[in-house]
Amino acid sequence: MRGQGASFRRLHARLFRSVRGRATLVALGVAATVLLVCAILVRTLLQLSTEDVASARAAHAALHVAFQITVTPVNDPIPVLPGESDMLQVVADDGRVLGATPPLRGLPPISRARPLEADSRVDTTECPSSLPTCVRVVGIAVGQTAYGTPVLVYGAVPFPSGVSGWQGNVLLAVMAIVLLTLIGLATWTTIGTALRPVEAITREMAEISGTAALHRRVPVPETSGEIQRLAETVNHTLGHLQQATEQQRRFVSDASHDLRNPITGLLTRLEVALDDPQDSDWKSTVRAALRDTQRLSDIVADLLELARLDAGALQPAERLDLAELVVSEVELHRRRVPIVTRLAAGTVVEANRLRLARVLGNLLANAERHAHSVIEVSVWTDHSQGQAVLEVHDDGEGIPVEARERVFDRFARLDSARRLDTGGTGLGLPIAREIARSYGGSLVVADSERGARLVLRLPALP
Repeated sequence: MRGQGASFRRLHARLFRSVRGRATLVALGVAATVLLVCAILVRTLLQLSTEDVASARAAHAALHVAFQITVTPVNDPIPVLPGESDMLQVVADDGRVLGATPPLRGLPPISRARPLEADSRVDTTECPSSLPTCVRVVGIAVGQTAYGTPVLVYGAVPFPSGVSGWQGNVLLAVMAIVLLTLIGLATWTTIGTALRPVEAITREMAEISGTAALHRRVPVPETSGEIQRLAETVNHTLGHLQQATEQQRRFVSDASHDLRNPITGLLTRLEVALDDPQDSDWKSTVRAALRDTQRLSDIVADLLELARLDAGALQPAERLDLAELVVSEVELHRRRVPIVTRLAAGTVVEANRLRLARVLGNLLANAERHAHSVIEVSVWTDHSQGQAVLEVHDDGEGIPVEARERVFDRFARLDSARRLDTGGTGLGLPIAREIARSYGGSLVVADSERGARLVLRLPALP
């Protein structure tokens, strides 16, 4: 019983919950509605056509007899002429049957219908119990007859059994069932064929999720439709996931490497001091340990800042004049090389002061690390772009064109940077770019004749 219940639930889900099943049911519902309307129209038109044909035959036979009885009474039974209806009756006003063809002889009047006063003819359909089928009856009223009394001449023609009986309904029902079956099978097969690439994508995605093999891609069908775009989008997303995963792995590896060096140095110095506390120069050991601890603190602080930026943590923003910010930051820190400023007042942006100060501090630290004799800081407004621009330019060796994007990778440090300053974390420029992006701006390495020129652009306020 459990197996039957599970099979029924699977069948129910396949028919009523899947796209294929629901689309097939909708197609069958629409087709059934159309077929029902068509069947009613066909049945009605066929009925009307049959009635018209039967009425014409019955009227022709009744008129022939009506003309005859104006001169002489008809024989009883009434002879049937070739090609005419074999169902005729001559009925008096009092209901007596004065004459009839052999099929109706001895039977009561085939109809009680009479023409209206302004008409001499009546058309009706009768289903008397004395006859095996329904008939179309046409009655002709004749006032002057050889019988000396007004009479009604009834001509009748039986309906084909397939039209007037249940056989016609059964035939239409069978035809509708056959058509609906064909439509359902065609819809089920067509949608199944169209969704086959989706099933392949689903299977591949399940395997990718189970094995975490982000280098794999789903098959792309050459259909030039929605499914092809879906597959291309999935592959594009997998590519981004693979890139993000690899970047995360490199980030963890580089972070572990950069954290391990100061930790190892710190442990070594502490172990040496403990092993020989009498002979060791404890002040130099503490100074070295302090440098390692400061480096660890810088790395951890940068990692926390990157985590906040990646999480989209918002900081209170305010209107800031970039020129004033540069002045305050330059006065706050003494630099190894002089800083020349060219500042346009009124270059206003909306940002968090601490974060923007960190961007400027990172850019100045990078410039000081490479500058030979001077650092130039410029602030101005690009009115054509509606942007506030801050440039930090040093006169050092510069950044090769092929490395201009790599310097913004996390923990990426060029050989020149490692040679000039072994204490950097490799996170200053990535943090600066992420902060710029968080405010809708950008940070790039621009062309320069000498040294490195880093350009920060932020949306400007009036």
